[in-house]
Amino acid sequence: MQSFDEVSAAPAPVARPGLRLLLLPLVILAGMGLSVEAGLLGPLSEQVGHLWATLSIFGVGSAILFLLLLFAGPQKGPALTDLPRWQLIGGFLGPMYVVVLTLATPHIGIAMTMIAILSGQVGKSVLIDHFGWFGATRKKVNAERWLALGLIVAALVLIARGE
Repeated sequence: MQSFDEVSAAPAPVARPGLRLLLLPLVILAGMGLSVEAGLLGPLSEQVGHLWATLSIFGVGSAILFLLLLFAGPQKGPALTDLPRWQLIGGFLGPMYVVVLTLATPHIGIAMTMIAILSGQVGKSVLIDHFGWFGATRKKVNAERWLALGLIVAALVLIARGE
């Protein structure tokens, strides 16, 4: 079984400009959804507790995914036992992310929580792209990527100072 460091970078996908134009706004909307989720989780966690709030979010999400799978028809893919164990880490990371949202949002606010998450996401994403971890297509860190990360960290500092 290969570790994530041993997995070679995936081949670059075929460029589809139209698909990129469609996906970017969709991803931005998904990011907006995370801010709404954080806003909902804060009060919910105050009422039922952090872990129950997390369970409720994953319970609703699992029910929706089950219905989608039910109506989408047969899905191809290997059995979970055939996958490298490190690929299942996301099953741990997702709930931990939501628990952190429920803990942090009521105390530091949605904007601070989201910009802190964004700085962590972009920072780690730059490293994943640079080294091609997890089978990602390698994209070397260049001056523009460093600048973008620096601006996000600057936004984090400015939002923290503005509170």
